[in-house]
Amino acid sequence: MSPRNIIIDTDPGQDDAVAILLALASPEELEVLGVTAVAGNVPLALTEKNARIVCELAGRPDVKVFAGCDAPMNRKLVTAEHVHGKTGLDGPVMPEPTMPLQQGHAVDFIIETLRAEPAGTVTLCPLGPLTNIATAFERAPDIVERVQEIVLMGGAYFEVGNITPAAEFNIYVDPEAAKIVFASGVPIVVMPLDVTHKALTNRVRVEAFRDLGSEAGRMVAEWTDFFERFDKEKYGSEGAPLHDPCVIAYLLKPELFSGRHVNVEVETGSELTLGMTVADWWGVTDRAPNATFMDDVDADGFFALLTQRIGRL
Repeated sequence: MSPRNIIIDTDPGQDDAVAILLALASPEELEVLGVTAVAGNVPLALTEKNARIVCELAGRPDVKVFAGCDAPMNRKLVTAEHVHGKTGLDGPVMPEPTMPLQQGHAVDFIIETLRAEPAGTVTLCPLGPLTNIATAFERAPDIVERVQEIVLMGGAYFEVGNITPAAEFNIYVDPEAAKIVFASGVPIVVMPLDVTHKALTNRVRVEAFRDLGSEAGRMVAEWTDFFERFDKEKYGSEGAPLHDPCVIAYLLKPELFSGRHVNVEVETGSELTLGMTVADWWGVTDRAPNATFMDDVDADGFFALLTQRIGRL
């Protein structure tokens, strides 16, 4: 079978970086048509830079990286330096990227690519706020039906929020964009906190990356060493969730995950629950299902896949 065409939309972020590495280490299954950066974990000037750093780390300076939206559709940007550090990739010392940022806007790249590729052959993989995707859908409604699938990291149900008591960060940053995407009619698979908080690092798993003996393995271990400190303190957990690699792992081995096809609505009007993903898990409304909301992962299988693929780089 030919590789699946994907566009990675991202706001790197250490866990975003690991997700990009996983995708680029899996060329038999995934063809990365481009990486589109969005403001989120850190401002856009850093997310586009970080995306290029990661592509170079993977030995793929040929990957097209585009800068996209520098703020949410209708709100001021909220960032997460308290988790990811000032650069977004705090931990190891990272070299400045030498590969160029592509000319043109990420939203235009998404639109042009979906129009150019055969309908139903491009999967969108948002790892951050959904601003770029929703803006593309609003600007070019004809592309919506051309999307094969959206597999995204965002939201929560049982776990509820990590940036507010009710909301997960990616959805909270741009809830209006999330509302547009979830209402689009495109098949959607969601990796919420309910899954990612079951994919926790620990000493054995982190040392397995370091023991690969490669620059990529060392970087993943050092990113994780930095990333862990926040979650250990916040949740009292053994390690940290690797949120965004779950998106790529699902594309490679969907059998690692399980969930339900349910209706998911995004709250945009409430000050108290802004950005909440209201998942009708028990089918108590008559709203039609619009997303497959995952709630479990084979964590050992996930980390085995991740370590094996990072070992290729």
